[in-house]
Amino acid sequence: MRTLALICGVALSALALSPAAEAQQGPGPSRETIVAPWQPGSIALPISAAVAEREIWHLDNGAAAVRNVARPTLTPFLPVGPASGAAVIIAPGGGFLGLAMEKEGWDVARWFANHGIAAFVLKYRLLPTPPSQPAFADKLMRMIKGENVGFALPADTPPEALADGLAALRHVRAHAAEFGVDPARIGFMGFSAGGFLTRSVVENAGADMPAFAAPIYPNMKPMKVPDNAPPMFVAIAADDFLIPMAGGDTALPDSYRKAGKSIEFHLFESGGHGYGLGKPAGTTSQWPALMLRWLEVKGLLKGDK
Repeated sequence: MRTLALICGVALSALALSPAAEAQQGPGPSRETIVAPWQPGSIALPISAAVAEREIWHLDNGAAAVRNVARPTLTPFLPVGPASGAAVIIAPGGGFLGLAMEKEGWDVARWFANHGIAAFVLKYRLLPTPPSQPAFADKLMRMIKGENVGFALPADTPPEALADGLAALRHVRAHAAEFGVDPARIGFMGFSAGGFLTRSVVENAGADMPAFAAPIYPNMKPMKVPDNAPPMFVAIAADDFLIPMAGGDTALPDSYRKAGKSIEFHLFESGGHGYGLGKPAGTTSQWPALMLRWLEVKGLLKGDK
């Protein structure tokens, strides 16, 4: 169970499991809730049974975040200028107990849409946590200290989250013409826990495989690489606490290379964990441009559409 705890921040910056991790994290989630932000064009993804709405929105270091998601959705951010025809599904992180929707979802989607790539933010199903925000904040800190509080991080990607990731790929492909994208150029990316989900999507997608994958500060341990694995882009900072927990910084790219698959790996000198689009004062802020150039070199941004 510690594996995912060391891979994903709970509500991003609240999870601090070591002194090194604690130095990289902020004060964590607010004890107050907020009204759910407007999510224009949000698309409900299919689930097997009807469930009651129980989402709880709050601020995580000043940015909108959500927990207790039971109804998955996909929110499109489409280019308003020249479009490349490529698309990417974006999975925010949060330890499968929360989602950093603004920092690792909407902000990132706007960046890609502004660079001609249709982006779709995936609000995937999460494990349940207490309905009271103050109780959640208190229990979260106790859980970090090792107490049993009635909820915990999972050992792997929960099946509901994986199902939502695959459903998102199927939906965008099925409606590619409506969104103005090429069904053969739809990728999947995610941050922290969303990076864990990205890896799981690649391992389990089969015929639904994305055209490219981009886990950002993900689990860096080796992964099962299928025969039809797509090109992968990975970015992480050398001082991210996930690297020592994986036994080093090359296990993930090494497993991809050993399988004979294409991988682009960027190891930044510093930046910690949970930096979203990057820290302006450091080099982590360059990963979006590096990924954009990588997509271009791989032939995934072929002409205006």
